[in-house]
Amino acid sequence: MKSNDADPPYETAEIGTPRDYTDDIYRVYFEVFTPSHAAWRIIADFVGPERAGEIVVLAHGYEAELPIQCVPDVIRLLVAENIAVYQAVRYAKTDRTHRAAQAFRKASS
Repeated sequence: MKSNDADPPYETAEIGTPRDYTDDIYRVYFEVFTPSHAAWRIIADFVGPERAGEIVVLAHGYEAELPIQCVPDVIRLLVAENIAVYQAVRYAKTDRTHRAAQAFRKASS
């Protein structure tokens, strides 16, 4: 189903799914055994300096805002540093857009 009211129009059926290639931002929880500076730095480097201060450190992980297409990339970076990821949970869509979605599309083309 298409939304002609959105600017730009997009496939609303794909919002929040692995096929969501929009610049839409979602709040995501990354669960790790013990939060560490290394894990925080990986997420901070990914979301960029303008959003790094918004990362929420929790007892067993982090909450950050990023495009859904970037979630596997963050997990891959964490695992490459031997940081076990126990789950990634997508929360609600925010009202922001992000430069990482644009970078992801460029890298995958």
